[in-house]
Amino acid sequence: MRKATILGAIAGDIIGSVYEFHSTRNYNFELFNNSMKPTDDTIMTLAVADWLLHDLNLSESELAKTMRKWGNKYPWAGYGGGFRAWLNNANAGPYNSWGNGSAMRVSPVGFAFNTMEKTLRVAKKTAAVTHNHPEGIKGAQATAAAIYLARTGNSKEEIKKYH
Repeated sequence: MRKATILGAIAGDIIGSVYEFHSTRNYNFELFNNSMKPTDDTIMTLAVADWLLHDLNLSESELAKTMRKWGNKYPWAGYGGGFRAWLNNANAGPYNSWGNGSAMRVSPVGFAFNTMEKTLRVAKKTAAVTHNHPEGIKGAQATAAAIYLARTGNSKEEIKKYH
C-alpha cells in the first residue's frame, strides 16, 4: 500500500469537510483553513488501512474490531445514526445500509492488491461488515476498482467503461 493513496483520501476529506453540507461551485477556495477537520470517512479509511496492514487473514470480524477501535477513539467524527449504533454495540452485525460510507473508506484496498479479482473480493469484505446491501457493496467495489485501474495505468476512458 502506498502512503500517497491514504494521504490523498484524507486530504480530500479534510479539505471537503467544510463543504459537506454547504456545497460550493467556487473552485478558488483556501486549500486548508481552521474550519476543516477529519471526518468519519478519514477515520474509517485509517481503520481499513490498519486492518489491511495487520490482519493477514483479512477476516471481517477483525475488520469490525478495527473499525470499532478507531471509531471509538474518535467519537466526534460525524458518524451517521446507523453506523454509530453499530459502532457502540460490539455484537451488532451489518445493518443493510446502501449509503456511501462503504465507498468512502475503501481507498486503501484499491492500492493493496495485484489483481482486480482480489481487489473486488476485499472491497466487498470492507463493505459487508456494515453496508451489506447490494448497493453498498457495489459502491465499495466501484471505488476500489477505479483506484486499482488508475494505479495500473488505465486511462480515464478505460476506467469509465469498466463494469
